Amino acid sequence: MHITILTVGRLKEKYLQEAQKEYLKRLPAYARVNVVEVSDEPIREGLSASMEDIIKAREGARLAKHLSADDYIIALNREGRQMTSEDLSGLISGLALSGKSSITLIIGGTLGLSPEILKSAHLSLSFSKMTFPHQLMRIILLEQIFRAFKIARGEPYHR
Repeated sequence: MHITILTVGRLKEKYLQEAQKEYLKRLPAYARVNVVEVSDEPIREGLSASMEDIIKAREGARLAKHLSADDYIIALNREGRQMTSEDLSGLISGLALSGKSSITLIIGGTLGLSPEILKSAHLSLSFSKMTFPHQLMRIILLEQIFRAFKIARGEPYHR
């Protein structure tokens, strides 16, 4: 299984970098996991809706360059489908069993994902109706991927 986390922006805070490093150290026992970052657009206060759309489109174009037709694409989106950790584990296991060995999970920037990226996704996934900083969302996603593999193998971790 190969999992790519495709994300807008980079981790700036050291504690988030360390958390990412820890999960990326644990995950190779289960899958090849890599993080691909694309640059984010500068955002000013008081942007118009049309300027927000332009920014999302620019970031979306950068993300689209990293998508493959062979990948099962999951877009993280507050309006998407919510799952339990067990559901996510089942989804990943089911994809592997059906021959889909490459999954790309996409995290948008501050303004979210462009409509084009959302349309290209096989699944729109919500972790909550709440909004999380996209940098922190990366760590939450890595943890849930790790948890999903532990659940699938019946290993202790899940409580």
